Amino acid sequence: MSKVTDQYLQAKERYAEIGVDTDEVLKRLADVKISMHVWQGDDVQGFLSDEALSGGISVTGNYPGKATTPAELRQDLEEAYSLIPGKHKLNLHAIYLDTDEKVDLNEIEPKHFEKWVAWAKEQGLGLDFNPTFFSHPMFKDGFTLASPDPEVRDFWIEHGKRSRKIAAYFGKELGQVCVNNFWVPDGYKDNPIDRYTPRKRLMEALDEIFAEDLGDEYTLDAVESKLFGLGAEAYTVGSHEFYMGYGLTRDKLVCLDAGHFHPTEVISNKLSSLALFSKGILLHVSRPVRWDSDHVVIMDDELQEIGKELVRNDLLGKTHIGLDFFDATINRVAAWVIGTRNTQKALLKAMLEPTAFLKEKELAGDFTTRLVFTEELKDFPFADVWNYYCEQNNVPVGLDWFEEVKNYEKNVLAKR
Repeated sequence: MSKVTDQYLQAKERYAEIGVDTDEVLKRLADVKISMHVWQGDDVQGFLSDEALSGGISVTGNYPGKATTPAELRQDLEEAYSLIPGKHKLNLHAIYLDTDEKVDLNEIEPKHFEKWVAWAKEQGLGLDFNPTFFSHPMFKDGFTLASPDPEVRDFWIEHGKRSRKIAAYFGKELGQVCVNNFWVPDGYKDNPIDRYTPRKRLMEALDEIFAEDLGDEYTLDAVESKLFGLGAEAYTVGSHEFYMGYGLTRDKLVCLDAGHFHPTEVISNKLSSLALFSKGILLHVSRPVRWDSDHVVIMDDELQEIGKELVRNDLLGKTHIGLDFFDATINRVAAWVIGTRNTQKALLKAMLEPTAFLKEKELAGDFTTRLVFTEELKDFPFADVWNYYCEQNNVPVGLDWFEEVKNYEKNVLAKR
């Protein structure tokens, strides 16, 4: 018996004392797929053009070894997935097409992503998708779908329509529903006179994109809000209120991004309310630092609160979990692994609570027991359960994964 297994069995006994079956918990955790985002691997550059980042997005740092081709990016992704327990998904942006054909965003088709689908099949992964409404010459004067210029709007509407067809293709080919997330950076740097009309244009453009009913079998549309971005500090067309209204009235998933709200505002407290009224939730796990800076996800209080809300309220069945951060100051493969494993850990910690017991005590007004248990659980051997889960999934335990990343950097990344 390994040391990890021995420690797990001791932890199992301790959790059993409070009515938690750790074996069943690990089965539940194995059913949760995290959609790891492709754009951490190359600093949101993609393979469409050399256009500089625009649309409220900025990546800082110049850590060596950035992927510059689809093959290199897939190689790095395989390394990251090998260090993460379970089978998951990959979240692609439209600019990550893999084709020798010269094609623009309003011309993309499923055939331009066939290599990604073939690779996903080989790896046993699902795919999610995002149309790319930034870093393009047709992102004009800070606007895409909400632009007052019909030519600009038509370009991006066509891109949105084609993206939906690609997402449906992913879902059909891989047998896993593809979540297709719409985020646009439209807005003004300084205070506008008219906040209403751009939102009306955005609403009408989205209605045109979503006019064709593709069903829910292969793809689900989601809409994502944002507080502000670089160049759109004063006014963002696609605000939280806009997309809450749009998603609820158009039967779309509503995306909550942990970094897209006011600095002191958290999304964990929004999940239960949104779940009551929405078709479903798309969750972008990120880490804001004062604003939407998309830092690598760490095991902080808010991540753990998100995990608790999803588990305590039985929301995992209607929530799609994806990651969204980009950091070019550190090893990019390590960033993926840190963020994904931490998201899984937060869910595991929540699953190891005796939720039904605690709800019963709360309903009975026994707030003393509630506080005692939630505090004492902080000292329970959660890490021993996590390490066992890693060992059972044949991925490195503890810091061992970092040794593999350092070897990969030395043998692969440093030679690029």
